[in-house]
This record gives sequence, C-alpha cells and structure tokens, in this order.
Amino acid sequence: MADKISSWKFAEDFASESEAIRNARTRADEMGIECVTASVGSHLAFLASTLQAKAIVEAGTGAGVSALHMLAGAPAAVLATIDSEQEHQAAAKAAFAEAGIASNRTRVIVGKAVDVMSNMADAAYDLVFLDADRDSLEEQLHEASRLLRPGGVVAIAHALWRDRVPDPAMRDEATSVYRDVLRFFENNSDFITSLLASGDGLLLASKRA
Repeated sequence: MADKISSWKFAEDFASESEAIRNARTRADEMGIECVTASVGSHLAFLASTLQAKAIVEAGTGAGVSALHMLAGAPAAVLATIDSEQEHQAAAKAAFAEAGIASNRTRVIVGKAVDVMSNMADAAYDLVFLDADRDSLEEQLHEASRLLRPGGVVAIAHALWRDRVPDPAMRDEATSVYRDVLRFFENNSDFITSLLASGDGLLLASKRA
C-alpha cells in the first residue's frame, strides 16, 4: 500500500490558487479563521463549474476563500454567503473586491445560518456549501435539502473532523455531529453521496431529480 499521507499531501499541493485567494487566506490566518484547504477549494470550484451554477448558498463566509473558489468556477453565479461575524464578512468583501468580483454577484448576509436559510426559496439553488455553526449543522442540512433544485449539490466541510470520525473510540460532541450527518445520508435515498478525504473531509451529496 502506498503512503496515504504522502498521497494526501500531493493532492493538496496539486491544487493552485489565484493571488486574490492566497491573499484572502493570509488575512484569514491573521484573523484566526480556519479556511478550506486548496484541494477542497478546487473541488468546490469544480462542482460549481460542472453544475453550471447560477445560484449558490454558503454558510460560513470566513475570509472569502471558499467563496472565491466557487465564484471562479461559475462565472455567471450569484453567491449568497452567510456569517454571524461582521469582521469576517468585511474581510471577505475586501477579497471579493481584490478579485474583481462584481458587487451584484455576492449577497453578504449577517446572521445565523439556519435563520437566514429558513427564509430562502425552495428548490432555487444549484450548490449549498455548509461550513458554519456546527451546533446547528443538522438543521442547516435539512434547510439545504429544501433549497436545492433537483440535481443540485450540498457540500459539507470537516466531514471527517480531524480524522476522528472513522475512529469508533472518539465520541466527543463534534465528532458525533458529523457521524450523525453521515448517517442522515446513509439512510436517505433522495441523495447520491460521496465522501472525500480532501482537507478535513468533504461530503458531497447530489439531490436526485
């Protein structure tokens, strides 16, 4: 068996990022914001491109790293991005401006993800990315299921949670949340699901038409 850690690192290093994304990542580091890795970002860009996404929801703006990946993958998309921290959103707006993203392509919304998503339209979105408010992740997931059009995709960051999810001896609250999310999809025939080892784990689920 090949060295899986080396393969994981090779895949992470294979992904490239624009100068604007690298600068956004630097801001995030300075602010103590955890971002998706470059590999996860490339998966999100690929998804947005493949879906030819026109409408995207992101729960967890951070400093704008994941948003820039998705917007780069889908040049015609409008992104609604949600975060409870105004400081994070100010950093993201700076990143969008530096990347030359037109202002009408982003809706930056302050609030709790579940509260904001509950007011969004049914079956109106191509891609929903969840990377915020772990304590309400299951509720966000139910909202995401409602928001997605048939054929749309929900992507969930940290699905392997520090590599603890596969270890049955790990029973902390955070690990249990992600296991519950995996079980949701295991028992739900409405989705086609894939679990990737990129970054901290990326769960992808496509809503059946």
